[in-house]
Amino acid sequence: MFIFRFIRRVISFILLLIIVIPLYVAGNVWYSARQSTSEKSDVILVMGAAQFDGRPSDILLARLKHANAIYKSNLAPKIYTVGSGAPGDRTTEAAASRNWLIKNGVKRGDVLAIAQGRDTLDSTKAYAAKMKKSKLSSVIIVTDPYHCFRAVKMAKDKDLIARCSPVTDGPGSLENSGINYLTRETGAYLAYITVGRLGIKLSDRLMQSSLYS
Repeated sequence: MFIFRFIRRVISFILLLIIVIPLYVAGNVWYSARQSTSEKSDVILVMGAAQFDGRPSDILLARLKHANAIYKSNLAPKIYTVGSGAPGDRTTEAAASRNWLIKNGVKRGDVLAIAQGRDTLDSTKAYAAKMKKSKLSSVIIVTDPYHCFRAVKMAKDKDLIARCSPVTDGPGSLENSGINYLTRETGAYLAYITVGRLGIKLSDRLMQSSLYS
């Protein structure tokens, strides 16, 4: 009967969407991870990651080294570091990052630590607000390759001109990242563009840390 054929077609269409949309997003995440589009910008943004009593973790250290190289290439005059501290921490990811950069040749006045954000969305809101307050509009985001697609999307949603320069070394590099990271970022991006835009925030920090435990 017509009604049963119609229902079957609707179900088939829904199942197709469930398969096709995640594959499409995964393809974009995979492609973005392999692109480096660093151009002259206002700010280099170092996405936060774990620190241990002021010492950057291997993931964060790789990002800091990459950001330092971009800075010394004169692609941007300022570096912003983001990331708050976990309960009980004596310092923050942003402060640990800033201290490392200053010790490794970045001028003290060229680094701003924004001690906010325990996940990508909160970090993006924090640094975007600082940039707008300073009338800055373009940013080079330094993070892990598979994180680029979502980090850039969030920045553009804050009306920034955003590009990503993914790390090439460390635990988060393409060489050391596997299907788990790609799958996590696909899910995190889908969560952001659906429930995230409705104000329902799903933190990505616990999922991220589990990849390197």
